[in-house]
Amino acid sequence: MKDYLIRGASMDGGIRFFACNTTMLVEEARSIHDCYPVSIAALGRLLTAGCMMGTMLKSEKDRLTIQINGRGPAGSIVVTSDHTGNVKGYIHNPQVELMQKENGKLDVGRAVGVDGTLTVIKDLGLKEPYMGQVPLTTGEVGDDLTSYFAASEQTPTAVGLGVFVEVDGRVSAAGGFILQVLPEADDSTVSKIEQNLTRLASVTDMLKNDRDVESIIKEILGDIPYQIYENMDIRYICDCSRERIERALISMGEKEINDMIIEQNMAEVVCHFCNRKYQFDKEDLSQMLEKAKA
Repeated sequence: MKDYLIRGASMDGGIRFFACNTTMLVEEARSIHDCYPVSIAALGRLLTAGCMMGTMLKSEKDRLTIQINGRGPAGSIVVTSDHTGNVKGYIHNPQVELMQKENGKLDVGRAVGVDGTLTVIKDLGLKEPYMGQVPLTTGEVGDDLTSYFAASEQTPTAVGLGVFVEVDGRVSAAGGFILQVLPEADDSTVSKIEQNLTRLASVTDMLKNDRDVESIIKEILGDIPYQIYENMDIRYICDCSRERIERALISMGEKEINDMIIEQNMAEVVCHFCNRKYQFDKEDLSQMLEKAKA
């Protein structure tokens, strides 16, 4: 099944929802970064959230960045997305040794840690980007995003995220949902949804049993009338390029570029998001030096 995302709302406008299947793009991230199971479980959850939160942006030029650093062995995790739900991301330590809970599930919370923060940065084309930050509560990603929405956006939100990793390390199921209660919602609607969420199976269990994301939303909303506004394909896409890397090197200034020429006669830059390597020889650096001077 291809990766895709749906978004919609209840007919009375009191609930809005997002849900997506991200199995293929999370598996691609695992392959790019050579992630061990608990690392891709953490990164995959944040990539899935990034897909959905990106589609909350208004303009095609808007960008969203989510950062988690709980000072656990996984280190920092960074995901960026755009208004179409396409994402890219990386994890500082992609090879965290296996961590499991007593029930045998991957212990993402221990790998991520809780001695830190979750930060959401929205670049909306203004002078300064919007930034919201909350302390980590569990390190499980979904719980921490729920705290973010409540504290920074004052929106009651249910977040469900999941990544299932096979014994061979391959990601066979990944996806999630975000459901938000808006001011128009009445108490009976909220009560129904709360009851349905308590009975809901895990996202990965449902996806592994060939449930699509539409059926997940149907199970959460029950008999509450709703409509799906949009169904879109989503992908793991890195937009790095030689030109962008060159501009970044020039922005470092004359001294840094001159040091590269003197000490190495070249520079190699590796993109964090896709591991693509860009090499610049002495002539390239000399041209950058002249541009930096200008």
